[in-house]
Amino acid sequence: MPGEAWGSGDAYEPYVGRWSRLVAERFVAWLGPAAGERWLDVGCGTGALAEAVLTAARPAAVLAVDRSPAYAAHAARRLAGGPVAVAVADGAALPVCDGSVDRVVSGLVLNFLPDPAGAMAAMRRACRVGGLVAAYVWDYADGMQPIRLFWEAAEALDPAAAELDEGRRFSLCHPDRLAELLAAAGLTEIESVPITVPTRFRDFDDYWRPFLGGQGPAPGYCVRLADDDRQRLRERLRSTLPRAGDGSIPLSARAWAIRGTSRGVGG
Repeated sequence: MPGEAWGSGDAYEPYVGRWSRLVAERFVAWLGPAAGERWLDVGCGTGALAEAVLTAARPAAVLAVDRSPAYAAHAARRLAGGPVAVAVADGAALPVCDGSVDRVVSGLVLNFLPDPAGAMAAMRRACRVGGLVAAYVWDYADGMQPIRLFWEAAEALDPAAAELDEGRRFSLCHPDRLAELLAAAGLTEIESVPITVPTRFRDFDDYWRPFLGGQGPAPGYCVRLADDDRQRLRERLRSTLPRAGDGSIPLSARAWAIRGTSRGVGG
């Protein structure tokens, strides 16, 4: 989609990276990791999920891959010092041997891939028999309040904004669609859970400023607006967002997490 840039880790972190870290911690705990396992993080972005694995799972090794060289470089700096390697690679062409890792995970990326079915098949091939393949995505349509409220305000002023709205675009961001994706790749014992984290913004500027960074659909739309239109959107959000007594903006973000067991390359 036009204006959908993914390349600046510094801009991504205040936008959704800070909330992704919270989800990643709960996601890794839900997977019930054992020490000494080999992990593959597909679409690692700025490294939030790989960092959670390193912190909580005591892995033998982690390979984190992303198709964006800028994100991979950001993740490499963030993860330096642990048993981790970072590489530039596409989700459908993973640089590992079949059945060579214990856990294959992916955070907030499946819906943005041009071929999610191909990527999931590659993830399953990389996983050993009996290992886990797991992922999480934002519930854009319902539960990812910071972005949902942005699009509601944008579409009230500009109906054409709907074409970029992740809640309309990404039907994959639903537990039933995710389960279908994993089942089609040959995974079994599929389970899903919602993971909801608080996203409290200190004040309106803390909420608004990340939308000026240009990373992703909503910020991409925001920075392309004419100055007057962007100001109207800003003021509409300022007047409609909920406020706590201290001036903070108390929102929440829900992700859908899913996992399945690998039956092996042949099964």
